[in-house]
Amino acid sequence: MRRASHRRAATSTFEKARELRHNLTEAEAALWQALRMHRLEDIHFRRQQAVGPYVVDFCAPRIKLIIEVDGGQHKDQLEYDTERTDFLRSKGYMVLRFWNDEVLNHIDKVLHEIARAIGEKKQPPKET
Repeated sequence: MRRASHRRAATSTFEKARELRHNLTEAEAALWQALRMHRLEDIHFRRQQAVGPYVVDFCAPRIKLIIEVDGGQHKDQLEYDTERTDFLRSKGYMVLRFWNDEVLNHIDKVLHEIARAIGEKKQPPKET
């Protein structure tokens, strides 16, 4: 049975997200172990989440935080990544990007940076 199209993303984007959830990279799997089940700052993350026409690696929808784990192929697609990040920011998301080797070799620093961003997103807006 075919799933009805979601109002924010095409069915093909959801299908791609489902496929990617079953094929995490080593770095994505390592970070997922630290993020899943509200393990970091009691925030719910989703992995390989459809957001508009894109599939993002990790998303905390309630605080509008996206985490991307990039491999070497991203050095060759800077324009695409910039366009994608601009779109996500236009929807109110903060986007954090980490290289695979950062996640695999310095997970504590990566988690510290994510926790800092969560703290920023949880802060009430400053009154002017």
